[in-house]
Amino acid sequence: MAIPIVMPRLGDFMTEGLVARWTKSSGEHIDQGEVLAEIESEKLNYELEATSTGILHHAVEEGATVEVDGIMAYLLAEGEAPPQPVAPAAPSSAPAASAPGRTAPARQVEAGDVVPSTPGARRLATSLGVDISKVTPTGPRGRVVDADVRAYHESQPAGGAPAAGQAPAAIPGLPEPTRVVPLQGIRRAIAQNMHDSLAKTAQLTYHLEVDITDAQAMRREASGNSDATINMASVLVKACAESLQRVPALNTLLVNGNVMYYDVINMGVAVALDDGLIVPVIKDVQDKSIEQIATEMQELSDKARAGHLSSSDVVGGTFTISVLGVVDGFTPILNPPQSALLGVGRSVQKPVVKGGEIVVREMMTLSLTADHQVVDGSVAVSFMRRLQQMVERPSQLFS
Repeated sequence: MAIPIVMPRLGDFMTEGLVARWTKSSGEHIDQGEVLAEIESEKLNYELEATSTGILHHAVEEGATVEVDGIMAYLLAEGEAPPQPVAPAAPSSAPAASAPGRTAPARQVEAGDVVPSTPGARRLATSLGVDISKVTPTGPRGRVVDADVRAYHESQPAGGAPAAGQAPAAIPGLPEPTRVVPLQGIRRAIAQNMHDSLAKTAQLTYHLEVDITDAQAMRREASGNSDATINMASVLVKACAESLQRVPALNTLLVNGNVMYYDVINMGVAVALDDGLIVPVIKDVQDKSIEQIATEMQELSDKARAGHLSSSDVVGGTFTISVLGVVDGFTPILNPPQSALLGVGRSVQKPVVKGGEIVVREMMTLSLTADHQVVDGSVAVSFMRRLQQMVERPSQLFS
């Protein structure tokens, strides 16, 4: 019996994934555990392994976008024929299908009807100004997919996007660009997520300078007595966890008009890659020591840079920290549906007044962005004050 291979869910809110590359061909014999394909979600590249043994049959082409749990391929027994795809039903009077993206007669869409389409296709149609009801579907079960929207948009006589590989129109007053790079892959996903974040949330950022002199001294001492390399980021992760327990309104998600509170604190820590950011998640931070946090942060960072993160490594976050480290302060953008995110600036030796005297202390600017739909200003300030106390009196963090 044919064993279906489906698109895995690689994130909490993933709806579809891209078959970036088939590493095995149709007709090849596959053993359990062999890598079949490379899958791309919005922020994760994933090697899909066979869970059984059999003869591989591709159900979709390389480069296809497939819904989560949609069938990508089958594993067949020797000599077994692959299942026949089920074509979407069509009225007998329907015209012959036109080529993908070619302008088709407008379908009759009544007010309130939903055009069968993937979420990615709907987002793309909105961004390109395309009436999705006019696009010819080529996806499974008669759904409009990304490629259909792009093809339709490019086929329009005016306002269409440049053909693949063709440079956009020249900008007046500028020479021809030396290089044109399409916004695609992880970079395009980041662009879409950042745009959606700013468009759908009421973001407000609070800046606070904290004295990390004592925390740095205790961190260095703890690191010297540990096999783990304890950096300031791991100290801040622990300090945030302690502060979130006191101010739980920031450890929330806003989903479908509901504010969801959690006792567990799963901390996303942004990691910079060559083509963007990815946010692996440290689970149950409230129950872990700084040493445990530091070890797990390093392991996740190494996996991210090697491209070996699993789907479980990037899901379930309730709060995020982004360490920029080269500027004093910045305005971090929320990671929806989370309600808050902490940006960490660089540490600088500065003269400050302490006990009536001017002394040199190591200072750092923390920047908290919170969704004002969920977090009032007074609540955000309470969190920042608590965080400052934890960082400036760090003994309880290391106990």
